Amino acid sequence: MPFSGSLDLVQADIKAGKTSCVTLVQHFLENIDRHKELNAFVEVYADEALARAQDIDNKFKLGNQGKLAGLVVGLKDLIAYEGHELNASSKILSGYKSLYSATAVQKLLSEDAIIIGRQNCDEFGMGSSNENSAHGISRNGYNAARVAGGSSGGSAVAVQMGMCAVSLGTDTGGSVRQPSAFCGVIGLKPTYSRISRRGLIAYASSFDTIGIISNHLEDNEAVLEVISGNDPLDSTASTNVYNRSTEPTGKKFKFCYFKQVTDELGKDELAVFEHQLELLRNAGHTVEAHSFPLQDYLVPAYYLLTMAEASSNLSRYDGVRYGYRADEANSYEELFSKNRSEGFGDEVKRRILLGTFVLSSGYYDAYVTKAQKVRKRIKEATENILTSYDFIISPTTPSVAFEIGKPRVNPTEMYLEDMFTVHASLAGIPAISVPIKEKIDNLPLGLHIAANEFEENSLYRAGKLVLALNS
Repeated sequence: MPFSGSLDLVQADIKAGKTSCVTLVQHFLENIDRHKELNAFVEVYADEALARAQDIDNKFKLGNQGKLAGLVVGLKDLIAYEGHELNASSKILSGYKSLYSATAVQKLLSEDAIIIGRQNCDEFGMGSSNENSAHGISRNGYNAARVAGGSSGGSAVAVQMGMCAVSLGTDTGGSVRQPSAFCGVIGLKPTYSRISRRGLIAYASSFDTIGIISNHLEDNEAVLEVISGNDPLDSTASTNVYNRSTEPTGKKFKFCYFKQVTDELGKDELAVFEHQLELLRNAGHTVEAHSFPLQDYLVPAYYLLTMAEASSNLSRYDGVRYGYRADEANSYEELFSKNRSEGFGDEVKRRILLGTFVLSSGYYDAYVTKAQKVRKRIKEATENILTSYDFIISPTTPSVAFEIGKPRVNPTEMYLEDMFTVHASLAGIPAISVPIKEKIDNLPLGLHIAANEFEENSLYRAGKLVLALNS
């Protein structure tokens, strides 16, 4: 068999001569071609991946392979890979090739992971459906008429449909966790600072994290162990390296959920969530309702702050030094205006305009300063809750994957798709979406679990518990 599960099993098969890295890569390339209508990848590094696979097969024969040898990885089109094109799924960066690799990518390569290609996403990570990409829409493997989620939609579909073993995505307010839930895979947003952001195209710098999407929890954990930790080229990166827990299993956990969250769920979604709570209780864990009065402020505070940061971060893209260049401009001002007007998509322009507005004189204190104060209160309230409980749980999304092109009353209605994921992003804490057994309309749902900062060990253990209860 070319592919037999988690990385540990794959490596054992390679050592036993049952498969090889070359065979694995060929298997994934065949799946990429088989499912190309889903538009998960915007570029595939077929020849390069096969050549690297051969080199790593030689390392296996010598016994000096790295920790991630045999792991085939896809990169979201927001993560730099030296010498390879990087667009952020935006016309404004068409033709741009990265001059260096992201620190996380360098760490993957140093442990012999194989990069197979670049994956589709919402433009600059701004979206919850992967409908805002210059490369076209990524479609859900469960139902091609449904969205893959966003912004890491292509990354989630690639794992879902066996086009790679693991994807590196990015998560600002749910962009790894939400598509993972829609596609029935595992998605981790680590603690802010746990993984270096160097080489990640910035959307909102105080929120952005590199996240990990996988089918197997063990693979997710193995990747975090390799790519976490200090980076002298990123002042926001923590020195806190992730190490897998050696604690015995069987601990009974304390979970809490918010009544305000259950009020937002439809009948079917509420029934599924309550069943998950009952499974945890029956297994001997404490599960209690808790009030969170700040729930209604999560989405407004998140979008005010991220749009303000996006306005600043995206000001560098002017089409003068690289990327898209408009025709027939008669002055620098006209060139600058046409480059940005034609190069950015509608959603990105909407967020830049709103961010510029709230940053402007006379409005900064009314919006941004207040949102920063709310964010501080949210973080303090969350930390207080997590002194009494191990985890905060909720559905990952308010519903299953919705139809592509779903009519919206106004553009901001889409922002409510993030109502359960932005909490962890505002607080800077780690969270994971784990697929559960029950489905609605044959579409998957995810259970969202958040823990205190740098408690990814506990988070993975809770994820294993949920997966076991749903097996």
